[in-house]
This record gives sequence, C-alpha cells and structure tokens, in this order.
Amino acid sequence: MDMASALEVDVNGEEKFFVDKKILSAFSGRFRNLFRNSSESGAKETLKIVLHGLPGGAEAFELMTRFCYNNGSIQINPTNTCILHLVANFMEMTDDISSSSNLIKQTEKSLDSIPYWSWSEVLTGLKQCQDCFLASNSSGVFDKILDSVVGRIVSASETSPSGFSPESSALRFSCDTRSTVSTKNGCNLAWWFEDLVVLKLDTIGKAVSCMVSKKFDHASISRFLFYYLKHRYLNATSDEKRKATEIVVDLLYSLDKSCVSCRGLFGILPVSSSLNVSKLCRNRLESMIGVQIDQATLDNLLVPAPNGMNSLYDVNLILRFLKYFLNNGEQISVSRLKKLGSLMDSYIAEVAPDHSLKPSKFVAITTALPDAARDSYDAVYQAIDMYLQVHPQLSEEEKIKVSSAINFDKLSSESCKLLTQNSKFPSRTAIQALIFQHSKLKSLLQNTTNLKKSSRQSADSEQIILHVNRPDLSMENEKLKSHLQGMQCRVMELEKVCRKMQTQLTQVKKTKLSSSNAGRSLPRLCS
Repeated sequence: MDMASALEVDVNGEEKFFVDKKILSAFSGRFRNLFRNSSESGAKETLKIVLHGLPGGAEAFELMTRFCYNNGSIQINPTNTCILHLVANFMEMTDDISSSSNLIKQTEKSLDSIPYWSWSEVLTGLKQCQDCFLASNSSGVFDKILDSVVGRIVSASETSPSGFSPESSALRFSCDTRSTVSTKNGCNLAWWFEDLVVLKLDTIGKAVSCMVSKKFDHASISRFLFYYLKHRYLNATSDEKRKATEIVVDLLYSLDKSCVSCRGLFGILPVSSSLNVSKLCRNRLESMIGVQIDQATLDNLLVPAPNGMNSLYDVNLILRFLKYFLNNGEQISVSRLKKLGSLMDSYIAEVAPDHSLKPSKFVAITTALPDAARDSYDAVYQAIDMYLQVHPQLSEEEKIKVSSAINFDKLSSESCKLLTQNSKFPSRTAIQALIFQHSKLKSLLQNTTNLKKSSRQSADSEQIILHVNRPDLSMENEKLKSHLQGMQCRVMELEKVCRKMQTQLTQVKKTKLSSSNAGRSLPRLCS
C-alpha cells in the first residue's frame, strides 16, 4: 500500500482497520469529502481518523471495505442487506460517487424482496435495525422490516386463528425458529411471543403501534405485553424494570381496556409500587384496573397498606378503583354492578376486624357503591357488627355514621331482629330497625287482609257460578275453602307478630330512656 494513501480507521472505538483511502474514496462520498483538500505530497506517516456512530460497527465497516476492494461488488443476502444498507447511507455511497457500483441502490433492490424472506431472516433484519435505530429509522428500512414482521403475525392469525406459526404453506414463507403454540397456566401463548420477547423496548413500542394500526386483536397484544414484561424483569436492574413497566403500561393503556387482563394488571401493581414508577404510569395502571374491578378476586383487593399508612390494607386504593369503575357510566350493567357489590361485601368483611381502620374510611368503603349494587344488606350489617365489636371506643355519633350504610328495606327480618337486640349498635339505629320492621309487618298484614277480602269475594262469586253452571265440581270448592282457611291462619299469625313488635318497641323506648344520661333528649325519630 502506498504510504501516501495509507489510512488507519478507528471504528466507534471498537476496532482499527488499515485501508487505502483512494479505494474507499472511489465509492464513499464521506471519505471523498474528508480527503478532498488533504495534501498527499511528502506523507511519511499513516493518516489516522476516527469514525463515530457508524451503524453496524466494525462488522459493517468490514463488509463495506470488501465491497470497495472488490470494485463495487459483494454478495448481498437477507442476513446482511440491512447492515449494508445502513453503512452505505452513513458513508454516502450514492449515485453521485459511483453510478455503476452504488451500494445503496443494490441494497434497496434486495429490500424489495423482503416479502420472500423467511421468518428468521426478517427477524435478523429487525434486530440489526433496532441496534442501529437512529440510522435505520431515518433511512426508512426499519419501518419496512417491522411492517413485514407484523404483517406476517397478522396474516398468520387471520389464516389460523388458533395461533399456529407461519410455517403454514398457505402463507408461503418458512419459519425455522421456536414458533410453537404453548400453554402455561391456562394462557395461550401465540407462536410469535418467544421470537419477539428479545426485542428492545423501543422496538416493541413501534411493533405494538403497528399492530394496532393493522387492527390486530388487542387481547393477543395485551397477553404478549404481560409476557414480555415478565421476561424483561429477569436479570434487570431496578431502573431497567421501572422503565420497562412504564412503557408497557403506556402500551396497555392504548388498547381496548376490556381486552386487558385484570389479573395481569394486578400482577404489575405491587412491582410498580416498589419501583416508584411515574405518577402518570400509576394513574393509568389504577384506571385500567378500576374500570374492570368487578373481574377481580378478593385476594386481588387485599393489598397491604403502604408504609406510613396506619391500617392493614390499602383501603384508599380500593376507593380509587371504585371511583374509576363508577365513572365508567354507561358501560356498567346491572349484573356487573351486583357482582361488584358481592365482591365488596366480602372485602368489607375482611377489613372490618382491622383495629387501625378509621371510622371515616370504613364508612367510605361501605357506602361507596350505589344502593342498586346490593339485593341484601345482611353482609353489610354483619361487617358493621364486627367493626363495632373491635372498636368499642367509638362515640355514639361515630357509631351512627358507621351504621348509616345499612338500608333497612333490604335487611332480612332475621338480621333486623338481631340488630334491635344488638347492644353494640346505637339506640337510634336499633329504633330505626324496629320501626322499619314494624312498618314491613304492617304493610304485609294490610296486603294479606286485602287479599283475604278479595279471595272471599272471588270465592262467593265462584260458588254461585259453580252452583248454577257446574254443580258437580265440589272438589274444587273444597280446595278453595282449604286455601282460604290457610290464609286466615296466616293473618292471625301476622296479627300476633305485629302486637309483639309493638310491645317490643315500647319496651325498647322505656329501656333506652331509663339508661340515658340525665337531661339527654330522645332522638327526633322517637318523638
């Protein structure tokens, strides 16, 4: 090599190459411009330069020099097309420099054949592009490769919804990777999960955006994102886990919320708390859980309280979930609301024995749902009974507030009776229960009396009709008479119960009056 044209190239600080600058300048506009004004006379030492940010690094530079030393010729195939295309753009190997042996043009011709590349070949190209993201994104090759990868996933799903890999001959391309359908914990993993799980976060973000634009199944996307995040947590630093969590939650938030697993979101929740993710990430995670909180289990809801919160469970978190759910408005069906009501009854039963749970928080959690969420308030009564038992120090006013969650109209007769005899409940609540029970009995008695009169009139009319038109139907008369006798017995029983309740009400009033402090007036409800 002529010393005048000798060149030492340091590629990204990785490796040094000794090349002929004349040969490289014949194909590279970057080298030609670099040495345009340099003097070659009297050169006694090898010229040295450093290339920073060369896409593909030393491997790409070596491929480029082979192309130049071989007079503008090199074997281009799917495994090196992307990396050659990126280095050719970086080194400005355009028509202006060499129209007959243009590396950019040759690689673009190879990129046109992407539809015929195998699955493993397009994955290799995608990995090369993500390693040189800035260069590949600016040249457009990244989008081409990514579109091919996503397109094959979508096509395979449409051709075989059950999740088979692109080995199908109907798709006309091969797959020689671990593309199989697997099942873990009852969750179907699509064939492409394992192949894409090794991609970087930025690449996954673009891939998901591409999938959404192609109307790909959101449920499949969300399952992949949970699977991807689980693998990202392996052998990762706290900062890497935090970044991965924030990006994945952001991607999940862009999907149809009904397609995102509530169980999967609860799996992210404790991790996000320990990683101190951004407030935006936390709010989005909670909102996604909240809109489908009726799908949760009791174990999901029993989230330990954070440090500094004086209670066993994070009741504030559950209240936020309920707020998101109720704000969902028109999408809440009656069945979903009642399912959530049943779940919350189980939850308040678990948190009621907590000595550290403040009355205001207990009231908030028992009254958070609308009345339509419950057909019965028996479970609420039992939870309040437990709460009052472990909080005997509550004032009368606090007890009244705690008991205000009960709808007596939806309290069974048995629970109502127990409440009136329960000394843990405030006197005002006990009297309310008696009044409601008395009112219900009185209403039932009135309805029964009206039914009795109506039945008698109907029986008299039917007896006349039977006597005139059907004298032979004595058996039906006997059945009707037996039915009326049964109703009369029931009326007598109800009258006895009503009188007993009136006596109980009088006794309770006298007892409460005698035990009250001097000068204390009766509740307005009793006057």
